[in-house]
Amino acid sequence: MRIAKFFVAIVALIFVVGSAYAYNGIIPRPVEFEKRNGVFTILTTTKITHSAELRSSAKYLAEYLPLEVQESNAAAKGNIVLKENKNLAAEAYTLEVGADGIVIEGGSNAGAFYGVETLLQLLPAKVYSKQIELPVMLGACRVADEPKFEYRGFMLDVSRTWIDVDGVKHYIENLAHHKINKLHLHLSDDEGWRIEIKSHPELTEVGGFRGPGSPVAARYGKWDERYGGFYTQEQMKDIIEFAAVRNIEIIPEIDLPGHSHNLARVRPEVLCNFTPDMESSFGYDTRSALCVSKEDNYKFLEEVFKELAELFPSQYVHIGGDEVVTSQWKKCPDCQALSKQKGMTSGAQLQEYFMNRLSEYIVSLGKVPCVWNEAINAGTLTKQAMVYGWESVEACRKATKAGYKTIVMPGTYFYFDMRQSAREPGHNWAAIFDASKILKFDLKEQGFTDDEIKNVAGIQASFFSELYISHLDDESDYLQYQTYPRICSLGELAWCGQGAEWNEFYLRLVNSHYSRMLEMGIDFRMMPPVLKYEDGKLSASTDDNSHMYYSVEGDDGVYPYVAPIKTDKPQMYVFHTELGGARSADVAVDAYYKMIEPKVKITSSIEESSNNPYSNAEGYRKTGRTSRAGKNGDWLLYEFDEPVECRRMYIGTGYSHLPRLLFNAGYVEVSDDGETFRKAGELYLGAAIIDEPEKPIKAVRIVCTEDGNGAENVIVQAPKVYPKL
Repeated sequence: MRIAKFFVAIVALIFVVGSAYAYNGIIPRPVEFEKRNGVFTILTTTKITHSAELRSSAKYLAEYLPLEVQESNAAAKGNIVLKENKNLAAEAYTLEVGADGIVIEGGSNAGAFYGVETLLQLLPAKVYSKQIELPVMLGACRVADEPKFEYRGFMLDVSRTWIDVDGVKHYIENLAHHKINKLHLHLSDDEGWRIEIKSHPELTEVGGFRGPGSPVAARYGKWDERYGGFYTQEQMKDIIEFAAVRNIEIIPEIDLPGHSHNLARVRPEVLCNFTPDMESSFGYDTRSALCVSKEDNYKFLEEVFKELAELFPSQYVHIGGDEVVTSQWKKCPDCQALSKQKGMTSGAQLQEYFMNRLSEYIVSLGKVPCVWNEAINAGTLTKQAMVYGWESVEACRKATKAGYKTIVMPGTYFYFDMRQSAREPGHNWAAIFDASKILKFDLKEQGFTDDEIKNVAGIQASFFSELYISHLDDESDYLQYQTYPRICSLGELAWCGQGAEWNEFYLRLVNSHYSRMLEMGIDFRMMPPVLKYEDGKLSASTDDNSHMYYSVEGDDGVYPYVAPIKTDKPQMYVFHTELGGARSADVAVDAYYKMIEPKVKITSSIEESSNNPYSNAEGYRKTGRTSRAGKNGDWLLYEFDEPVECRRMYIGTGYSHLPRLLFNAGYVEVSDDGETFRKAGELYLGAAIIDEPEKPIKAVRIVCTEDGNGAENVIVQAPKVYPKL
């Protein structure tokens, strides 16, 4: 029996290694890859020759290979030749490496570009740093390839966290290396307006910034500084041109009619005709939805989208349509009058009235209007719109079944702002997943019928950046850590039309692609090391040739891991791996993460919410809420029935994973007897950590030192109490 199992394991290993070798480590895997005998040597005298229509791809290749570029239709011996072949589909290509040279044929410049991208993967990884030294030998082979999905997209939110021109370009460059061809830029939201509109300069001059000196309140951090930025139209033209060279189409999004808090703070006249109760937010108007009944709003938006249509060559313009707070329209007499006039009975119908009017204008500009999936809920949105299905697989199927061209991007597989494991940073409302899960997505297995699949226009992933701003000072780039190698999996799925078997794909990552990403300058996430504790020894292992390190609780040092550690307290150790700028998550044995739940009573100077009382947090399973925002001098008091002995206690306001709805500034006090308090530290992002308290803790008090938080309440978290190890 053991022999049989061993034989099966060996056969499986041979298959996996063989499959990885068959694709030569290329990501995404090509349709055909044939290894041939012989080599070609790229010399300093080698030329890149091209037909006239492929000049941009030839010049692009020369950015990585320092060779002379020459227009020529001749297949000159000893050169790299780029040709157009009209018999191929637009993004299809063939690549042949032989002893006499390299020939890339593309159905268009796009196809030739992808042939160039595959050629780069066949070269030493150093090529991605644009510092490769010649000569370089290349094994003979033939590749024939084309994508399954015409739309292979990624959405980048630059509204919540500002990303400058160079940052966007770097991101575009690496998307192109993974054969992604659409970049959907989320240019407006509640927190910022990022694209210059010359007819309305106030949108960026005012709405491009938040915090002190701006009518838009700070969010997610940087409470005490003016934060933000925007793209001028000239800068955006530069980004669009840079992307076009890399066969990436930039799709603009202005998110409407909800997610418009920033716009409403800059232009309050866009809001509904009623005065909201602002007592709990200290006079700050938190509304976020445009009034549907105001004709001036449509005139204003026509001016905005006319400029966008002229600026962006893309056939697509995204107009939003998600998470609209329709309750604001119920309080508006004008919106209610419109509803009555049009025979509408729901907020969804009002929303579709708005989206249809805006869609008609987008169509008149010669563009395709794009919307989030909620925009079709009333069943009346024009079929000229393309739907982005984010809420669920069911929402995607609903759109395709109704006849809409649909971009499939359910958050459970494609929201790369989600956590990659339970204890890493990120959101968790959709799912917790790493790069392996993305490869498992299959339209048929998800229940799509053949007719529904015909309406699937493509696959897209996204990164919403609420959390990015509070990680800007991280040693590794948080955006890159969250999205790579998940984008490698996205590229594989969207290009091939189906995912790969994870073990085979992982071998391509580790053996070939990790080194490429390092040269691309990507601070990607690696799989965490595997820990084992037995016979009094704690060992850690990894399979990606990275360097392992560990730290010890109570010791600020970080040490290289070289051999199993003899200890009777494995819970004292935390491990991670590093490789260049790449890093794994921290991991420890389960006992390290254990928490206790001492009985606690929470009181405050602020009245509690009737729907979310403080007792929720006292029970350690939910959060409580205050009835208003905090002001200078307000406090939250946590009183324990018995003094708590612990190594660490976390006390926080706001969401546990997101700095929002909190005390923007303040400090924490600790008491040993419940009566006398001493200051134990300042709040950071609404929370404080009390490390290694000298005595058992009887009570903790959080004191607010700043009025307001741009919202109407404060979330009260349960304490997190870690026992002594």
